[in-house]
Amino acid sequence: MNLGRLALRNIAGSAFRSWVIALCALVVAGLALSTTLLVGGAQSSLRLALERLGADILVVPKGAQGRVETALLMGKPVSVWMPEENLAKIASVPGVAVASPQVYLASLANAACCSASEMFVVVYDPQTDFTLTPWLKGKLGHGLRLGEVIGGSLVFTPEGEQNIKLYGYFLTLVGNLEATGTGLDQTMFLTSETAHDVARISVSRAEKPLVIPAESISAVLIQVAPGANPGEVAQRIAREVPGVSAIEGAGLFRDYREQISALSALMAPVLATTLALAMIAIALVFSLAANERRREVGVLRALGASRGFVLQSLLAEAGILALGGGVAGVALAGPGTMLFRHFIIMSLGMPFALPSAGSLLARIGEGLLLALASVTLAALFPALRSSRQDPSVAMRE
Repeated sequence: MNLGRLALRNIAGSAFRSWVIALCALVVAGLALSTTLLVGGAQSSLRLALERLGADILVVPKGAQGRVETALLMGKPVSVWMPEENLAKIASVPGVAVASPQVYLASLANAACCSASEMFVVVYDPQTDFTLTPWLKGKLGHGLRLGEVIGGSLVFTPEGEQNIKLYGYFLTLVGNLEATGTGLDQTMFLTSETAHDVARISVSRAEKPLVIPAESISAVLIQVAPGANPGEVAQRIAREVPGVSAIEGAGLFRDYREQISALSALMAPVLATTLALAMIAIALVFSLAANERRREVGVLRALGASRGFVLQSLLAEAGILALGGGVAGVALAGPGTMLFRHFIIMSLGMPFALPSAGSLLARIGEGLLLALASVTLAALFPALRSSRQDPSVAMRE
């Protein structure tokens, strides 16, 4: 007798019970996949954001750390300023190899003179920059010229247009950075020369002129000298330069890391509880099925089927249902998580990077294995008990 054919016949003959088991597998696989995608995507986005910044230390005005981190991770424009003279002081601190200033701006909200409403805009100094310049030279062979910009992966030229308007100034988008799943994907980067030209033109072309405070900067990105300890250099900067906070690269986005850890800690017991309830439900369903099939199992044994064959047929039935439900679960959870990615980002208040194809396949495999293991283990005891019953007793019942 064919093992697979017998399992499929039993599944078709017990449609309701089969649907219950498959639904349990669907929930387990879907929840496992969505949980790993959410937590893994948030962790990945933080790592990519740190790599994009490429700084050992970030210096911001005292008290502005949270707002700057939110701007970088969530793309929310921020207005923070400190005296430009801090740059020279920071550069002179022992252990600082390169200090590169940045200015944080934003496009106007719902204004015809800006292509995008309230876009986060980062102005950098090409003479000292060490984060964007290497990428530009590798991709374009040169730095940005006057009127040129690069954008995150979600920055684009409006349909039917050749340029991006910023305060009435026409900018040319010459490239896009790789996706990070953070606000950097919706951020536009331009040189200080272009930013001041935009400010000059905006006086006559924009609904509201762009104002860049004189002799002011928003942040300083630092590369430490070879052999220097970033933590010690950050402490020196904080001591020697008043009014600033120096954050070591490893300490950036600490609040978001804690938020991700809290999410992971919350999801773990939810997944464990769901798994336990699903296994209990599956065990009960298989126990009922085993009691109803006592006579059928007795007939099989009388016809010469071994205990091993009976056990394998019941476990094959469980495996087919687990895989069917698991495939449906990951088919719903995967696209669903991707489709509602932006809603999830806004609801949880944390970034989320899409996984690579290889990582996604691995997580899908993990979800399917968990569904298969949970259903098989839950069905194992009822299947063992059913396979060990005495054929003559079973046939008389």
